[in-house]
Amino acid sequence: MIEFSIFLFILLGIALFHRHTMHVSVIGLLVLLAYKLIFISEFLATHHLDKEWRVLLNLLGLLLGFSILSKHFEESHIPKILPKILPHDWKGGLFLLCLIFILSSFLDNIAAAIIGGTIAHVVYRGKVHIGFLAAIIAASNAGGAGSVLGDTTTTLMWIGGVSPLKVLHAYIGSIGAFAFFAVFASIQQHRLQPVIQTTSKKISIDYKRLIIVFLILILTIITNWKLDFPAVGVWIGIFLGATFCKTPWREIKHSLSGTIFLMALVSSASLMPVDKLHPASWISTLILGFVSAIFDNIPLTKLCLDQGGYDWGMLAYAVGYGGSMIWFGSSAGVALSNMYPEIRSSWNYLKSGWHVAIGYVIGFFILYTVWGWNP
Repeated sequence: MIEFSIFLFILLGIALFHRHTMHVSVIGLLVLLAYKLIFISEFLATHHLDKEWRVLLNLLGLLLGFSILSKHFEESHIPKILPKILPHDWKGGLFLLCLIFILSSFLDNIAAAIIGGTIAHVVYRGKVHIGFLAAIIAASNAGGAGSVLGDTTTTLMWIGGVSPLKVLHAYIGSIGAFAFFAVFASIQQHRLQPVIQTTSKKISIDYKRLIIVFLILILTIITNWKLDFPAVGVWIGIFLGATFCKTPWREIKHSLSGTIFLMALVSSASLMPVDKLHPASWISTLILGFVSAIFDNIPLTKLCLDQGGYDWGMLAYAVGYGGSMIWFGSSAGVALSNMYPEIRSSWNYLKSGWHVAIGYVIGFFILYTVWGWNP
């Protein structure tokens, strides 16, 4: 179909011109919209926007808001203390990835990835391996796969009537995948740049900024649970923090390009005529994991909910972790690309982060072997 051909050209453009991803995604979206408006008579832009505005607005708020949270966290000086705690061999990177995995079980995966990326930038003095960055994204997505608070897709399942206990076994796959990719990524990072020990100079923690970080995270969890709109909590926390501490508003400018890119890409993916899926099975679920690395996993999850007949934990693992295989396959990846633009080279990401894709397959079959297919 023409829509898929246009979308394929958008993805190819992103892969080839990774220094101009925002322009490629915006131009691609405009071309796609023009085609739909001119040649697809049943397409109604207002009806489509009515379905998508909430997702897009939430994404905008989260990406811009978490860039401010990241700066508050960095300037709290907590990351400077961590080199004293982290092991100074390859297990230091493994410990950090474990922390990200745990954080993302109750935080949005964007927040977990941003916090992890901020810590990595400090403890490795800005010299972070692309493979390790891919692992940070994978850890943030894997950690949220089995929790209705940790990922938008699982939250969507919860809202759709799926019990939180029905997605919990996704962690069988997530832990299996993590055990594979985290080790290889940590060794990659240690060979490039070990954890840098801090000097004996006393580090003073900025408790005001630390309070703001916790305030934002707590309000994010509450508004995600109560309103299914975590961005509201992020900005309430930011504005409350602004009353007693200087806010780094300049970070919005730094993250704006990546934010526009992701919103354009998500909008393009939502315009695809994916109105029918193959019958639910463990094989189709495995394939959906690879699809979610390219297409927005939110509309995919919605289609699966409407279709029914899935093992929800297996689906949560597939669509939650699957997007980690390509840097723009998840919002956590795009958010981290604002901090580390080098991951926008899809070829370098796939070459250095090979362990993330293999980890997906390993984790999936561990889940299938241990749990089976239980729709």
